[in-house]
Amino acid sequence: MTQSDQGNRSGSLFIVSAPSGAGKTTLVGKLMAADAAVTHSVSFTTRAARPGEVEGVNYHFVDVQRFLAMRADGDFLEWAEVHGNFYGTSRGWLQAQIELGRDVLLEIDWQGAEQVRKIFPDSVSIFILPPSLEELERRLRGRGSDSAEVIARRTAAAIGEMRHVHEFDFVIINKDLDMALADLLAAVRASRLRFALQRERHPDVFRFLEQLK
Repeated sequence: MTQSDQGNRSGSLFIVSAPSGAGKTTLVGKLMAADAAVTHSVSFTTRAARPGEVEGVNYHFVDVQRFLAMRADGDFLEWAEVHGNFYGTSRGWLQAQIELGRDVLLEIDWQGAEQVRKIFPDSVSIFILPPSLEELERRLRGRGSDSAEVIARRTAAAIGEMRHVHEFDFVIINKDLDMALADLLAAVRASRLRFALQRERHPDVFRFLEQLK
């Protein structure tokens, strides 16, 4: 899909990225509860479901063979391998939602964000940071489900991911959950007020302005 394939649309595409332990999943969940106009894109992954995760809600859980077949068929807008598992975003579903004028939120890593920005250059990218590396490590240990080796590997990966924070439009520091949520909501709402979107969503207002010339 190229930029010309998008056609006229009024939906916004939000990209949210963060290192493991920054609180992205919690913040996105609270955003979805607070703003019903945002549709969450459910990615495909080859990793096993974690306790509490639901098929079709958190992810579409597939085996490696099916994922690779979908990738070969061009079904993914973007895909990446993270911590030994594959993740991918459905190309057809996302394009249909955007063309219907719906706001869509993607939870993807910086590699996926880079791929998506090339196709949707007017997408809005948001990076969530922990307040410190020490706090990030504390949160990872607090999960209680990972070994010391896994935590060390995730911490090293997080450092690499955070080096790409400058590539994003908005940066939210998740020190206080309520404040971080308020910042995330503010970024989403402000992005909807961009001139091109307002002109498309409210043509009557802008036709009236044209008459004033």
